[in-house]
Amino acid sequence: MKKRKSSWKKWLWIVSICLLLVVILVFLADITISRNTKNYIYKDINQVPENKVGLVLGASKYIGERPNYYFKYRIDAALELYHAGKIRYIVVSGDNGRKTYNEPEDMKNDLIAGGIPDSVIYLDYAGFRTLDSVVRINKIFGQNSFTVISQPFHNERAVYIARKYGLDARGYNAKDVGRRSGFKTMQREKLARVKVFIDMLTGKKPKFLGEEIEIG
Repeated sequence: MKKRKSSWKKWLWIVSICLLLVVILVFLADITISRNTKNYIYKDINQVPENKVGLVLGASKYIGERPNYYFKYRIDAALELYHAGKIRYIVVSGDNGRKTYNEPEDMKNDLIAGGIPDSVIYLDYAGFRTLDSVVRINKIFGQNSFTVISQPFHNERAVYIARKYGLDARGYNAKDVGRRSGFKTMQREKLARVKVFIDMLTGKKPKFLGEEIEIG
């Protein structure tokens, strides 16, 4: 009986240590990304440096039958940047992994509806992950300097990845979604930040590259 009790305590101790290590890892990944990107993220349109290209990170336009405000606010931010003369071209990068789902086309249509000419919008159909979008804007679209457009938490991660690849990325913050609506997203973000460092250690590459596309 004593052996069983001792064994149970041993496993409980091991599990507790493992959980503590996971919490520490999540905390370190989170704070490292936030601290290393704070000087490259902007929320004031007047302070954003001008860039040739803005990169809008993809999201689904709807969640079920409801509008996805992450999507809407990113489009609003892109329109704001363009009309303020802060960017001249836009790359919309998202998931088009199946015929019935096309984030780049949805983003393009809403940008055109907001007054942006079709001729300055470029579509990246293989932006399946943030890493893919950031690497592809350099490898496929030839940009070393660009402005990322997404919510603050997402901008931090994207800019961190980009700068680790030696790219001069800045982020312009779209309006964030309320805590209640965005709770699950923020929990996933914690894990996504840990995944950033795993990807770097394992040398993770984009799912697809392809032929180069000249902007402008």
